[in-house]
Amino acid sequence: MTTEPPPPGPDDRPPRDDPFRKQPPPGEGAGPPHGTPPGGGSPYDTPPGGGSAPGGGPPPPPYGGGPYDGGPYGGGYGGGPYGGGYGGGPADPLAGMPPLADSGKRTLARVIDMILVGAVVVLLSWLFDVGEYDVAGEDIDTARSFGQSTIAAVLYIAYDTVMTARTGQTLGKKWLNMRVAQLDNGATPSVQSALLRAAVLWLPFAFCCACVWTAITGGVSFLDKPYKQGLHDKAAKTVVVSTD
Repeated sequence: MTTEPPPPGPDDRPPRDDPFRKQPPPGEGAGPPHGTPPGGGSPYDTPPGGGSAPGGGPPPPPYGGGPYDGGPYGGGYGGGPYGGGYGGGPADPLAGMPPLADSGKRTLARVIDMILVGAVVVLLSWLFDVGEYDVAGEDIDTARSFGQSTIAAVLYIAYDTVMTARTGQTLGKKWLNMRVAQLDNGATPSVQSALLRAAVLWLPFAFCCACVWTAITGGVSFLDKPYKQGLHDKAAKTVVVSTD
């Protein structure tokens, strides 16, 4: 009978390395063995001189403050591995990430993507003989318009989902030096998040209110504080940051 532990299963493997994911500061995350206080020694050692921590480490700060609180009253910028707010408040999700991208550049990147994918939509609409409203006398044929809208929705959503899930960048964002990141950890969005984001952005655009919906989503990102999120960003819990 062997006493060796079983090999790690598929669920025990580390997650895919993401170069964009926020990382804790160097040196954090490697604590002492279980039951051993920081700095070595026994948990029952007597503090030397009556003022040091067990094992000869520095004495604890007064008033219960932590070593990363920045002061005896916890009024520093700490609170977590990625920084935090004033007075020991909740950590800022943007701490450790690049600055948020300019909303004007985001709008220009979207226009670039619309032109690139739109050219393919027009080509496929011509090949499949579908197009905008075909008015013949008093009859309005909406079938062709619906066919073109379907092609547009599929292409725009597929393009945005695949590109965002791979690198966080569509071609427009790549050329203008920005990317999409998860708000909570800075990582490249998952396929599910990228699909949700793309669907909220492009389904209304393709089927009912292209110009109006583009103005709404773009306007929200201009006005939203503090994360400059459009409606699609809020749905997927993402932000757009600069890569300059």
